[in-house]
Amino acid sequence: MTTRTLRTLAELRDAGLPVDADDARLRAVADRYAVAVTPAVARLIEPGDPADPIARQYLPSVQELDILPSELADPIGDDAHSPVTGIVHRYPDRVLLKPVHVCPVYCRFCFRREMVGPGGRPALTPSELDAALAYIAADPGIWEVIVTGGDPLILSPRRIRALVDRLSAIPHVAVVRWHSRVPVAAPETVTPALVKALRAFRGASFVAIHANHPRELTPEALAAIRLLADAGVPLLSQTVLLKGVNDDVETLAALMRGFVAARVRPYYLHQADMAPGTAHFRVSLAEGRALVEALRGRLSGLCQPTYVLDIPGGFGKSPIGPDYVSGEHVRDYRGREHAYPPE
Repeated sequence: MTTRTLRTLAELRDAGLPVDADDARLRAVADRYAVAVTPAVARLIEPGDPADPIARQYLPSVQELDILPSELADPIGDDAHSPVTGIVHRYPDRVLLKPVHVCPVYCRFCFRREMVGPGGRPALTPSELDAALAYIAADPGIWEVIVTGGDPLILSPRRIRALVDRLSAIPHVAVVRWHSRVPVAAPETVTPALVKALRAFRGASFVAIHANHPRELTPEALAAIRLLADAGVPLLSQTVLLKGVNDDVETLAALMRGFVAARVRPYYLHQADMAPGTAHFRVSLAEGRALVEALRGRLSGLCQPTYVLDIPGGFGKSPIGPDYVSGEHVRDYRGREHAYPPE
């Protein structure tokens, strides 16, 4: 099995993964959208299973060439809310800070797929980072900074610590949240030095871990998560609802229970965004709501993520889970209606 990240169709094929490197259509996909499969992810893929949910997330598919008119290069409207390079300021009390646009792996459903990868947007220059941090420092209403990208935990511990120190110097920033696939996709890089760098922030430092299938919570991933949790880093989950990956109650239940058992609080279950060439991943809102409703009552309250949609065009997230109140009646998890107050 491979010991290095696979970045071309030929490398994927030579590693025994189910990819036709001679297919001109697949080459067109790989030319347009970045490809990277780490050794940790490659080991999870079942080459003989055409419906393997891990392969579906990471291996390029000719279906990515099918782009709908409603799909957008910037589906959640990052650029419309970017006052300076590297900052997205969509909500009053928090901003996104995007220091890099590269990742250890490239998800085939990524909503920033037009921006990330070796051919995507470059990392912030020193002067751009200065300007981004100056923007944060100038607005006392910014309470939280969400460091994303790309995947910010691909940075070295030294660079993470340098960024943490600069954010610590901004007195009104109370929370820093890091969004990452690294604990799952490259768990060996979660080291004591990286954890120490994250913990150096003078306020609360959260890590939101992205995983979509319970098989991604490998012993190695769980060891990386344990290193973070044992150091006192609060952990949240992020999951994208994906057709053919986790669009059934059993898989979602196993994933959410796996998160909680690892001390990761389920946070968001995202409706897949309208990124180009991703229609084959999206379930309908009705299907998603039914799945979330099926989790209620079946699983502990600790295991309930919030089902959200990033409204296309940059209008922000809205919770889209099932409704339980109708007039003066409340529906229980078995579907029975009850008057409230009781008659």
